[in-house]
Amino acid sequence: MNGRADFREPNAEVPRPIPHIGADYIPTEEERRVFAECNDESFWFRSVPLAATSMLITQGLISKGILSSHPKYGSIPKLIFACIMGYFAGKLSYVKTCQEKFKNLENSPLGEALRSGQARRSSPSGHYSQKSKYDSHASGHSSFVTSPAADNIETEMLPHYEPVPFSASMNESAPTGITDHIAQVKVNKYGDTWDE
Repeated sequence: MNGRADFREPNAEVPRPIPHIGADYIPTEEERRVFAECNDESFWFRSVPLAATSMLITQGLISKGILSSHPKYGSIPKLIFACIMGYFAGKLSYVKTCQEKFKNLENSPLGEALRSGQARRSSPSGHYSQKSKYDSHASGHSSFVTSPAADNIETEMLPHYEPVPFSASMNESAPTGITDHIAQVKVNKYGDTWDE
């Protein structure tokens, strides 16, 4: 005996530790296969179509005169920019699908980390699940929640401002001291000027 008592029940299920996925993590063969599959599918099914569509729309806008072309290089710079934005938009749009593929892997530390991260975000526990006092009354829920510590900081440290009604803001009827007076300047035949 090492001096520590083991207080676990014999049939109690021990939660598996969340794997640490850092920069030094080496993916398994199955994870490498899914990475390659995600890279390939995101390129052909999202990036290429979005890049081509954005380039066609950009060229159409340039030919209609809505966008101007470069005097020296023509439409090429705008088309390259549209292609790059479409490419990255396609890659980013495939992230959720790729995460689901990793979550479906059986013996994957990366999949386990994604599953446990999702479970941690979706389980309401403690004071992080309580509604914020700034929740909209029009909608039934809000994606922003605050902790009681943050609420205390708001009431103690931040100055309290009364809301200003919209009609009290500066508009055309508010006096500003600015006039439309244009000074009359006279010029003689020698080019000398003076105000009247």
